[in-house]
Amino acid sequence: MPDEPVAVVGIGQTKHVAARRDVSIAGLVREAAQRALEDAELTWTDVDAVVIGKAPDFFEGVMMPELYLADALGAVGKPMLRVHTAGSVGGSTALVAANLVSARVHRTVLTLAFEKQSESNAMWGLSLPVPFQQPLLAGAGGFFAPHVRAYMRRTGAPDTVGSLVAYKDRRNALKNPYAHLHEHGITLEKVQASPMLWDPIRYSETCPSSDGACAMVLTDRAGAGRSPRPPAWVHGGAMRSEPTLFAGKDFVSPQAGKDCAADVYRQAGITDPRRQIDAVEMYVPFSWYEPMWLENLGFAEEGEGWKLTEAGVTELDGDLPVNPSGGVLSTNPIGASGMIRFAEAALQVRGQAGEHQVDGARRALGHAYGGGAQFFAMWLVGDRPPGA
Repeated sequence: MPDEPVAVVGIGQTKHVAARRDVSIAGLVREAAQRALEDAELTWTDVDAVVIGKAPDFFEGVMMPELYLADALGAVGKPMLRVHTAGSVGGSTALVAANLVSARVHRTVLTLAFEKQSESNAMWGLSLPVPFQQPLLAGAGGFFAPHVRAYMRRTGAPDTVGSLVAYKDRRNALKNPYAHLHEHGITLEKVQASPMLWDPIRYSETCPSSDGACAMVLTDRAGAGRSPRPPAWVHGGAMRSEPTLFAGKDFVSPQAGKDCAADVYRQAGITDPRRQIDAVEMYVPFSWYEPMWLENLGFAEEGEGWKLTEAGVTELDGDLPVNPSGGVLSTNPIGASGMIRFAEAALQVRGQAGEHQVDGARRALGHAYGGGAQFFAMWLVGDRPPGA
């Protein structure tokens, strides 16, 4: 029996901000879930199972919060799963939910990811000494900055490329009402004049710490037929992982990322991603990762990614728009960041992305990575069922 086609019929986000002190974690996740159900014009009773994900518990200091969230998510008496793959978890969570529908285990699944970073300190949570591994130093930036430097040495990329990405994504965020950072009056000069945090990464080239949640309703072909609005159809999805450290690991372009993208493209019948994919929601927490991932995901030849950024190819009106929503650089509730990428890709092919809609978007890629560039999750969604 072939796999059941999977459709995204409901999408909901909170307004992402530095601190949501007006709600508990339960209130935060219910807000996103309620909006997703309203988008799908469904009720809690229509949901067969819930799949939830978040980043490491020490980011908030609340251990296993999913244990008390069943009531808030209408999951009492229903199956509820938690997924955890570090920063890529939002993407992985959506894929687990999609697989439950595809395998006909459940017909309609609510999937949700969240983070409430204001209740702890993720910077120092990411600075814990890990036995038998290199230290993270001061947060994720201290870990990833040397990899950016390696990319610059390998490709000859000028040191202005990171600022171009940040300037683009912050301008895109102004068109997204849910984005955390709305920097009115942002200029390229302001980005380039921001303090250096981890050479070569400047303050304005980094992601914020956000509170927020994202939810989606996934269903089968019959459920999609009852949807009041056009669904997004999942054409391919995959997860891959590799150790944080091992002999021969390529931190600039991890093999797990290449393998994950190749699997998704194979499932979706993509042979030329640059030409066949209309929009990309890419996990870029530090601006230099746009050109790096352009190469890792097969949109550019090795050493050529930065040239696409510099030429304006990844602008909202460019040949390959990357992060029309403003991306992780503008919104980063870590556990939800990957799902936001997946959801924003779905919004694009549904034609529901508002002011940051890419004209004529029919196929879009959602991408997430996490840990020490060790966990990868991706899906490709389209405006028509697979094979149609």
